[in-house]
Amino acid sequence: ILNVQKKAGQEEIREAYRKLALQFHPDRNRNDPTATARMKEINEAYAVLSDPEKRKQYDGLCSTYGSSAYDHFRSTYSEQDILRGSDIQEILDQLSKAFGFRGFEDIFRETYGPGYRSFEFQKPGAFGRIFVSSSGSGHPHRKRSVFQGLLGKAVKYGLKKKWGIELPEKGRDFHDIITISPGLAQRGGKFRYVNRSENRELIVSVPPGIRPGQRIRLKGLGAEGIGGGEPGDLFLRVRVRPVLFQKFRDFLDQLLAYLSIKTH
Repeated sequence: ILNVQKKAGQEEIREAYRKLALQFHPDRNRNDPTATARMKEINEAYAVLSDPEKRKQYDGLCSTYGSSAYDHFRSTYSEQDILRGSDIQEILDQLSKAFGFRGFEDIFRETYGPGYRSFEFQKPGAFGRIFVSSSGSGHPHRKRSVFQGLLGKAVKYGLKKKWGIELPEKGRDFHDIITISPGLAQRGGKFRYVNRSENRELIVSVPPGIRPGQRIRLKGLGAEGIGGGEPGDLFLRVRVRPVLFQKFRDFLDQLLAYLSIKTH
């Protein structure tokens, strides 16, 4: 897909991706309905080839399945898994600054939908798209709309009633609770969050040193906005298991594992 040799190095792969991303960027191909799908293929191919571990797995599939290897790889891993840890965000934002294109946010929203906000990209000094509120109340600061409050609601109602104008409105925020181990709270790491009511699974980055009661914000994973407004956010309030409870749970896990081995 990237038109590189099998033994191509990282810089060669990165440069090939930059050229193809520039060539097939949706802003340069507004009349081509296949441009978005092509961009998606390029993104995923680069994410695989630029990651040594994913590339090794893909090469193994190539030996077994030949030209259909990518289809097998794609059916095994989710988009979130494939793109995790790549520097695509950085490259697309560089193209945006150099050529005046829309940046990473717009392109990935168009290509992958609102779920793109759960993807984790290589970005020094940041935890992907995760935001931790450390304010005393636990509520992050946010800009207030001029149409908030009773007067704002009355104005919006009047505009819609009289002229049919519906102003953009941010979607509703979702809230949930996650319970993590003391070790994860101390050292940080990945946490698998499952929302069964919406059949949604996310891999959340937990920053080291997070405390009980703090919240992790996943931007754009709330309800859809109204009238073209931006989507709401998902806030996960953190609970930390008591140390004794965690030790007891670890003991049970070890005991069950031991019994499982003995019965086989």
